[in-house]
Amino acid sequence: MTIHAKALLFDNDGTLVSTLASVRRCWTRWVEEYGIDAEAFASIALHGRTAVEIAADLLPAAVVPEAVARIELLEVEDVPNGGVELLPGTRDFLDSLPADRWAVVTSATLRLAEARLDAVGIRPKTLVAADDVTRGKPDPEPYLLAARRLGVDPADCVVFEDAPAGLSSGRAAGMATVALATTHQAHELDADLVVKDLSALSALVTEGGVEISVRR
Repeated sequence: MTIHAKALLFDNDGTLVSTLASVRRCWTRWVEEYGIDAEAFASIALHGRTAVEIAADLLPAAVVPEAVARIELLEVEDVPNGGVELLPGTRDFLDSLPADRWAVVTSATLRLAEARLDAVGIRPKTLVAADDVTRGKPDPEPYLLAARRLGVDPADCVVFEDAPAGLSSGRAAGMATVALATTHQAHELDADLVVKDLSALSALVTEGGVEISVRR
């Protein structure tokens, strides 16, 4: 299978990098600090959502801004503690792309996203973070904004995601979707193409765009 696109839009956590260990450490501490019931925390969706949305599900509205600032600080401070690792295939795949044909679209704040990306030497020309949108994934706004910043029609974009919320966002934006089975089982992911990670893919840059294919 080959997917043709003019722009490639990547989620970060779980797609380009792994931050699962850091997320567990930081959110476990955050839950304890705010006295949140463990069952209540376990019952809400976390992956692919913004910290603001998660905090709003668990805490009174008046506490949310302070709580969001706290989890951001915990996660930023955890980056040097082995909090970020490149996933297989990320470096080679991104290095094969022109800088003006791809973007990172993350549910993390700009400060956290830049800290994590910088830690592994990824410096996208275009970055859309939680600070840039009013509605996060699964709403299409983040991916539509990325397409607009790149000057590409949404129909000519392909989204790379590991989380159902992000894939829903990409589909709602009218984009092709590629799911990476890094944090979810393949059968849990609804996408045009499902692979284990970016090492399973190759990208051929042409005059008209990029051809994405599964490696043989």
